[in-house]
Amino acid sequence: MGILSTIAEDVHNIRSRDPAARSTWEVLTCYPGLHAVWGHRISHWLWTHGLKWPARFNSHLARWFTGIEIHPGAVIGRRLFIDHGLGVVIGETAEIGNDVTIYQGVTLGGTSLEKGAKRHPTLGDEVVVGGGAKVLGGFTVGAGARIGSNAVVVKAVPPGATAVGIPARIISDADTQAAHGFDAYGVTRDMPDPVAQAIQALLQRVGEQDAQIERLTAALRGLGAQLPDGEHSPLPGFCEPASGKPPA
Repeated sequence: MGILSTIAEDVHNIRSRDPAARSTWEVLTCYPGLHAVWGHRISHWLWTHGLKWPARFNSHLARWFTGIEIHPGAVIGRRLFIDHGLGVVIGETAEIGNDVTIYQGVTLGGTSLEKGAKRHPTLGDEVVVGGGAKVLGGFTVGAGARIGSNAVVVKAVPPGATAVGIPARIISDADTQAAHGFDAYGVTRDMPDPVAQAIQALLQRVGEQDAQIERLTAALRGLGAQLPDGEHSPLPGFCEPASGKPPA
């Protein structure tokens, strides 16, 4: 693609995906994510042509102007949308597919200090990474996957899946995500809390065991067994104080 057609594609991409974009002029002048991507294209060209210091210096200037740091060695596909963008960091060996969306405060970082190794993640096409998320390591986030806000992802995410939490857990597959469609921060309106679900399951199991113990106790007493009396208060509901009063 030529320069003008690439610029037109970038502007159209933002206007079609951000309801806050009111005009082409506004996109051209007021979208730091767009400016960061354009700056990276120059830096990456310099980097791949052996001009390492100019590439790093140009990326440094782009970071100063936009608040977005993209290493010139990173490989970025078409129509990347960095929304808001402040605090985004994309490492040297990161690879980003087409039509990816990244929100503010995202880090595509590495966990290895080995030079020449694949240290940063690969994002497939149409991945959405929610605000504040950290994707750390040289693994792949599959096409169409969603990373929830503030998640910390340290292992591969299957295509179409949604990952949330610290460390991130997979909570839905492609069919579930398709039912909800695109969501701005990589989460759904009725997304469950994995920790709350686990605690609720434990409380339910404890309640079932209490009921079983009471049945066994009654049966033993019916057979004439002498058992000590033991009363205990019922188990409170999830996040409900036992006294019925809010915690101090």
